[in-house]
Amino acid sequence: MAEFSKQWCDLNDTEMPWDFDILAEVENLPSGHYFALICDGFGFVAVGKDENDQIILAMPDNKDDIYGGTVTWKSYDEIIK
Repeated sequence: MAEFSKQWCDLNDTEMPWDFDILAEVENLPSGHYFALICDGFGFVAVGKDENDQIILAMPDNKDDIYGGTVTWKSYDEIIK
């Protein structure tokens, strides 16, 4: 089943019910940690916080291989525009 974040729905389809809120999910996450969380709307496969406590999202380098491939970590602000 597809999963969509509140942030994606707010930007793209306000009538669509969202599955999770990125900000709420990482609220208590320590800096330098991450966990798997997929948003089919934005396309990320994990969320985390960098050493400066900034939210980062793991974007697959190869869109056809979201499981087991490499990722590029991008800032929350870069993806959520």
